[in-house]
Amino acid sequence: MKLVTRAQLGWPASAAPSQTTAKGVKVHYEGTPVSTKLLTNHDACITEWKNIRKSHLANKTEGYSDVAYNFAACPHGYLLEGRGLRKRTGANGNQALNQGHYAIVGLVGSSGLTEPTDAMLDAIRDGIDLLRNNGAGNEIKGHRDGYATACPGGPLYAWVKKGAPRPQGDDEPDSKPPASSGTYTVKKGDTLTGIASAHKTTVDALVKLNGLKNPNAISIGQKLKVPESSKPDFGTKPSAAKCEPYPGASFFLNGSRPALGKKSPVFTAMGKRLVAVGCGRYAVGPGPELGRADVNSYEAWQRKCGYSGTAAKWPPGKTTWDKLQVPTS
Repeated sequence: MKLVTRAQLGWPASAAPSQTTAKGVKVHYEGTPVSTKLLTNHDACITEWKNIRKSHLANKTEGYSDVAYNFAACPHGYLLEGRGLRKRTGANGNQALNQGHYAIVGLVGSSGLTEPTDAMLDAIRDGIDLLRNNGAGNEIKGHRDGYATACPGGPLYAWVKKGAPRPQGDDEPDSKPPASSGTYTVKKGDTLTGIASAHKTTVDALVKLNGLKNPNAISIGQKLKVPESSKPDFGTKPSAAKCEPYPGASFFLNGSRPALGKKSPVFTAMGKRLVAVGCGRYAVGPGPELGRADVNSYEAWQRKCGYSGTAAKWPPGKTTWDKLQVPTS
């Protein structure tokens, strides 16, 4: 979990009323246009969250004691503290609804940035689990469940109706982007964020390369240009901000960084440890063949260890590998 606390935001303790239990959690969106700049600039996410609180405190009609939500989730996978734990929300529509459920908002809106990233969904799920460990029941609902509103918007509500599952690593060969040949054909379920991540590039680079006016408006069958140098490569050396890969570990067979499809019982052992520490992103497995879910899971582990950006990318560093304590025999 990547939690940004009120103290880190420079906020005092919340003045919202205490509430130690609730039926569960309701998921929200902003309901207004949200800039796509949030996708490439985490500082913009923090500014967005601070502005939401500022607007709520300035709303004399509603009389908010604090930002209305218990937490927010940004496109980069950060859980941003609002009212926080064991505090009644002010976001669900009326006092009875506020007493019924806590509230988490995803930083997406009615236009501009409308599609939650996998990292955002993961952060919302982190918030739900955190609230469940602190008085929330098992219900997961959308704002519109019980109140006449479009919130939390189509994409988030569809995810809520599925039970708000954690995003899973995709190991199916025909559902993941192939090695780039300069173009990529959009498939069902694709987002520009996912395509950029798979091709080791950025949303901004794809937007500029393809002249896209709205990065959320890609369609199935659309052909996108991808940088020729962005061929998916899971053996890329991470930035100097992360420790060098551990050459002594049996994970790195014969001193090399294994590619997808490589088989070893070490990958199974690694996957089991990743599941044990809460970072598993497997629909099935783990197994002996290195797959995309292994990569996604290990990157989640590196983020949990405090790394971010390129420093959290595959392959493993010695520090995080040692800390994971993968059995090698």
